[in-house]
Amino acid sequence: MVHQLPTGARDLLPLDVAQKQWIKRRLQQRFERWGYHRIITPTLEKLETLTAGGAVNPSAVMQLHDADNEVLGLRPELTASVARAAAARMDGVSLPQRLYYSANVFRRLGHDSSYHQHEFYQAGVEMVGSGGVVADAEMLLLLTDCLHSLGLTDWHIIVGEAALTRSLLQAFPPSHQDEILQAFAAVDRVALETMPLSPDLRSHALTLFDLRGRQPEDVIQQLGQLDLTEAQGRLVGRLKVLFSLLGDAWQHQQQTESGPSQATKPPIVLDLSLIQTFDYYSGIVFDVVLTDKSGHQRLGQGGRYDHLLGVYHPEGVSYPGVGFVLNVDELHHSLLRTEQLPVSTPASTWLVVPKTPEAHGAAFAYAQTIRESAALIRVEVDLSDRGDLEHARQYARERRIEQLAWIDAAGALTIERLS
Repeated sequence: MVHQLPTGARDLLPLDVAQKQWIKRRLQQRFERWGYHRIITPTLEKLETLTAGGAVNPSAVMQLHDADNEVLGLRPELTASVARAAAARMDGVSLPQRLYYSANVFRRLGHDSSYHQHEFYQAGVEMVGSGGVVADAEMLLLLTDCLHSLGLTDWHIIVGEAALTRSLLQAFPPSHQDEILQAFAAVDRVALETMPLSPDLRSHALTLFDLRGRQPEDVIQQLGQLDLTEAQGRLVGRLKVLFSLLGDAWQHQQQTESGPSQATKPPIVLDLSLIQTFDYYSGIVFDVVLTDKSGHQRLGQGGRYDHLLGVYHPEGVSYPGVGFVLNVDELHHSLLRTEQLPVSTPASTWLVVPKTPEAHGAAFAYAQTIRESAALIRVEVDLSDRGDLEHARQYARERRIEQLAWIDAAGALTIERLS
């Protein structure tokens, strides 16, 4: 029916837009204060661009064809698009490049999908060209700064290490590695206990499974008791340096006059069973989870991807990258309970009222004069032909407009301020 939306679509009315803009403005301010610059990529990409590097499953992409019958897709996330854009223009630029975005993404609804809509809104950052542990620390510090700026509570960040987890899984037969990964991702200990593994391998799988949801120093200490290879030891050492950096930054932050929201150490746990759905992650990975009466909400996710840009570079040259994304829709849902979001759309400042039908020209001219007198001022012109004083006042009160300008055909003006 023409009056119904398609499945998975929705309208955003003015108050919805005002509330989401409130969220986006605060995130954008944080991004820019940290030196990030906005990038805008196309809504449509070639399907092969979106799926390169294992970034996205083609079944999740809403596809269409152009005039040349080439398969295109609506972007289901932004990292692949930003990586493509950055890789094409990396020559001669200073590194690192700090980029941020705020945009809509689209995902195809499947029969087994947990999503109930096609379109989502995201805001995130990507740092391209820095592979050091200090860059990883900046990502997590910026992420916590963003969450604090929104006034959110009851959240925590779960950090994993994709390369280390994959390396630890090499001890298992290849035929069981995916199954073990799925058990980790589903937090399914029973699946591991009943898997056809030798007693030693089953014990090893359960040990890895238990390296989750605890203080980073505890997990790192337990890792030190395992028989690690030299490469695995380096990855553990990198994690140790990362959390030492974060602790040092938080300690200094507590000693400054940065306000009560920064006065406590952010809740971060180390979880080596954390598995992200995208295959391009090559280092740290992390989820932002909020816990409330309704359960757990995933507010965002991110990680390091040091090989993805090489997929898009014309000569295969790769640059390290790390970033995160926050889901604006989930943030909106969580913030509705905090009484921080706007409860109404912004009111106009002025209502210009022509006293007679012949005064409309003068009314439009005077309204334009007011609009140009300040950075942002909302001015409406009364469109009725009645010149009814009480009708205009009532309209202004209903719309929370405090100032009226009565004007006649000659341009004579009377100002009235409503209480």
